[in-house]
Amino acid sequence: MKIKHIVLRTVGVSLTQPHIRPIVRGKAGKSVEFGAKLSASCRNGYVFLDRISWDNFNESVDLKKQVEEFKRFTGFYPESIHVDRIYRTRENRAWCKERGIRMSGPPLGRPPTNISKSTKKQAQSDERIRNSIEGKFGEAKRRFSLGRVMAKLGNTSETSIAITFLVMNLSALLRQAFWLFFGLFHNKNLLSCFLA
Repeated sequence: MKIKHIVLRTVGVSLTQPHIRPIVRGKAGKSVEFGAKLSASCRNGYVFLDRISWDNFNESVDLKKQVEEFKRFTGFYPESIHVDRIYRTRENRAWCKERGIRMSGPPLGRPPTNISKSTKKQAQSDERIRNSIEGKFGEAKRRFSLGRVMAKLGNTSETSIAITFLVMNLSALLRQAFWLFFGLFHNKNLLSCFLA
């Protein structure tokens, strides 16, 4: 009797959403997640969706493309980038160093024993900036229903995810316009009080 072993590389976990795959994350509380994996960047409070995939991928390979897209959009490389630990590979560090881009986070290898106050302050500042993208993902899940995408087709789900980030950016733009209008109106009233 001959037994054949079949290995399924792309096992679906839903009959109604066959594009969804389990993604092993190893996070505390949730070792496996389901749904799309996103790669996004945050500039001036706006989120740019760089990649959507239903399969697991290593985000660190997207860094060069994201930075080059930033350069194409603005005309220059950023002074610094604030990234998660997975992006801090030797290759990415060397690539950033060649272009004069400072990468946030501790250097590779053994941690230094003597760290200056300015270096500590810079690391704290970098971490605060890096947390903005984590906050944007939390906001997208909590306020804009990113955690409840129930579309049946992969393309429809990707469209729903992209629209979520579009609405987030429009909300940020509207908030800025409101505060600008409020500031102008408020200053005009203050000015009229002083002139009267």
